[in-house]
Amino acid sequence: MAKKVTKKKVVKKKVTKKKVAKKTTKKTAKKALAKSSVARTNKAGKRDQETSVKLSAMAQSIVTAVHADKEPEMDVPIRAASNTNWNAKKGILEMGDSVGTRQLFNLGQARKFMQTLLHGKSVDELLQADKTLSLRGMFYKSLHTIEGTKEKTFDDQTESDGILEDLEVSLGSLREELHIFAKKRGTMVGNITVVDNGDEINCRKMGSGGYAIPSICEPEVIQFKDVKAKFILHVEKDTVWQRFNEDRFWEKHNCILTEGSGQPTRGVRRMLHRLNKEHGLPVYCLLDCDPWGHYIYSVIKQGSISLAFESSRLAIPEAKYLGIRSIDFERCDLSDDVKISLNDRDIKRAKQIAAYPWFEKNKQWQKEIKKMLSNGFKMEVESLITKDISYVTEEYVPARLKAKDWLG
Repeated sequence: MAKKVTKKKVVKKKVTKKKVAKKTTKKTAKKALAKSSVARTNKAGKRDQETSVKLSAMAQSIVTAVHADKEPEMDVPIRAASNTNWNAKKGILEMGDSVGTRQLFNLGQARKFMQTLLHGKSVDELLQADKTLSLRGMFYKSLHTIEGTKEKTFDDQTESDGILEDLEVSLGSLREELHIFAKKRGTMVGNITVVDNGDEINCRKMGSGGYAIPSICEPEVIQFKDVKAKFILHVEKDTVWQRFNEDRFWEKHNCILTEGSGQPTRGVRRMLHRLNKEHGLPVYCLLDCDPWGHYIYSVIKQGSISLAFESSRLAIPEAKYLGIRSIDFERCDLSDDVKISLNDRDIKRAKQIAAYPWFEKNKQWQKEIKKMLSNGFKMEVESLITKDISYVTEEYVPARLKAKDWLG
């Protein structure tokens, strides 16, 4: 009997040790998470402080000018093709040094001068309150009729958005650093876990909907865990993404599947950029065979003219164009039903893209665009459905990946 009691006591001790170990592990995990949260908070706080200092400096320069009986003015970097440079070494577009001076007493510039200060004031209020607003919200926050007139501060959101971008480049701060976000557009699923604002989201278990890629994808907001994927397949539209997700392409081929709902937002591009740079994941783009699909690829790869000041954190020079290609009409034996005739606008746009410095000396791309123009028609990725519902997921993309048949 004594021996039996001793055994029971030993078992109880073992169980107790397991419980203690489990509690210790939980405490360690909680401490690590708390420490990580504090680090993110401190980083965000420092960033906000730096942005606030920049805003104060801009405001102070205007006050100083007024006290000195000088005309208040501010310099705003020019966001145009004329002030955009192609850095062949880095493989990205960069903003040049040209600036435009915005003066209060210049009738052609007074409106934009006032709008810039209005948005600057709103951003400062967001920083002080530690809150964020959407682009639409910023438009309404600064919208009012100027006292004694019928003049509104902004005619529409497009005008407001442009001023916010001016404020970004003038302060040398990202939109995220101004506490401004855009509408979510883009989806992700695959072999990765995302920590979004402290919440763990397993992108392997997102059902048919997927994880909605947020507007702000900075490291202090979004972190990555359990990145098991070997590459990223980015598709142009949600309709194509749904086919790949339903066929569980990401599971069969161990990848991450994303879509940008057409022209990808900053959030989508930032997510792709971070996964490519931080985890070395190759990015393959499956886009329509038309000038607009080619342009989307160009933006993902080199950056865009309007956001050239952000290319270093958005562009992915190593991105590959997987398809659909102008030669696919013959090699996939597609029917005439999938042809969409090129119009004058398409032809003009195709020639503009062919003249881009990063495409101009690329023999593969010159051949691709020339072939599309000689065909006289464009094609969508969905045209492959005429072969079979899952032809694109089961045959087309796997074959292109295996053969390394892509454009760079």
